Amino acid sequence: MNGLRGLAWLLGFQSIGELLARGFSLPFPGPVIGMLLLLFALRAPMVREPVALCANFLLSNLSLLFVPVGVGVMTHLGLISQYGVRMLIVIVLSTWVGLAVTALALQLFKDKSDV
Repeated sequence: MNGLRGLAWLLGFQSIGELLARGFSLPFPGPVIGMLLLLFALRAPMVREPVALCANFLLSNLSLLFVPVGVGVMTHLGLISQYGVRMLIVIVLSTWVGLAVTALALQLFKDKSDV
């Protein structure tokens, strides 16, 4: 029963985040706002304990969440065989660009903090 209460908390905070994002036309997605609200609410045991139970249940069954992805990949094997090499190149290049930008930003901020 506490696990369902935790799921209700999670869905409630996501809904509140969606309402705030749409109601105030905020530039952030609703689930992100809901997650930030949940972060502050987790200080209260009334929220923390049921959410912990729900999170443990979801994490223990995490592999089930990959089934739809696997089915999607199997359904689109033709597209993957046609564009797979291009997609792999784009993924590798974008990962390297992201790493490079992060390293440069870190170096820039590190140099400014040393001054």
